[in-house]
Amino acid sequence: MDCLPSEVVTPRLDVRLWRTDDVPVLRAAIEASLDHLRPWLAWIPSEPLSDEDRTRLLESGRSLWEKGAEANYGAFHNGVVVGGCGLHRRQGPDTLDLGYWIHADHVRKGYATELARGLTTAAFGVRGVERVEIHHDKANVASGGVPRALRFTRGQDEPDQIRAPGEIGIDCTWSISRSGWATRRAPTLP
Repeated sequence: MDCLPSEVVTPRLDVRLWRTDDVPVLRAAIEASLDHLRPWLAWIPSEPLSDEDRTRLLESGRSLWEKGAEANYGAFHNGVVVGGCGLHRRQGPDTLDLGYWIHADHVRKGYATELARGLTTAAFGVRGVERVEIHHDKANVASGGVPRALRFTRGQDEPDQIRAPGEIGIDCTWSISRSGWATRRAPTLP
């Protein structure tokens, strides 16, 4: 299985694999964003992680990246963490799921759309990847704005397990194919 990219550069962001020396800035970003993220992210109840546990988590993520299974990235603007994102092989070898979260101090600045655009382009640079999907709970309207802005196609809503307190248990799936991305790519951000 081909490795996923280790870094993606967009007009404003350096999106790169988390490193163990990022533990302090990652911890600070998550702690500052807990109330903002709590309704939507299933992993938030395990926060705050100890620095040792977070280091092990990042090391495990690096191992999964080396196997080509997934990639977990930090999104940085001028060296400041604006969020996190990832590419995951949850739907089979030819499909990558794209996920993202934005630091509470950096929402509504177009960062989620920008990093999703960059990761989608990078995903289609991986041999064998034919489809990128974004999933979110129907109640998370803001998250749904990203694939809409990027001209992904909305699939059928499906019942899903409620994993976070803001969710209503309806999974919205958005997708785009390699050929669709090449022909319908959204305009670049200013």
